[in-house]
Amino acid sequence: MDTVNATLKMNHEELFTLLKGFITEVIGAEFVEEMDITPQSSFTRDLEMDSIEIVSFSEKIKAHFGDQIDFTGWLSSMDLDQLINLDLSMIINYIYECQ
Repeated sequence: MDTVNATLKMNHEELFTLLKGFITEVIGAEFVEEMDITPQSSFTRDLEMDSIEIVSFSEKIKAHFGDQIDFTGWLSSMDLDQLINLDLSMIINYIYECQ
């Protein structure tokens, strides 16, 4: 875990950059180059991430933030419609509030 970033509160822009990097690692730089990833990007519609990729993305968040962020618990509290409409800004806001 990156203890420097985990102990200092990251702003929305820093969180976006971090999470975009995780997305790039999960789906591959060649796919990300063709996309315009914004905070409003939907995981299912815009990024076309499948469940395995979302799990991998979740694991990266857990590895980076540790127990500070219960991302899996947060996701499990959502209903199907919320999960389908999940976008990057929702995750950024959740992590920002948990810091």
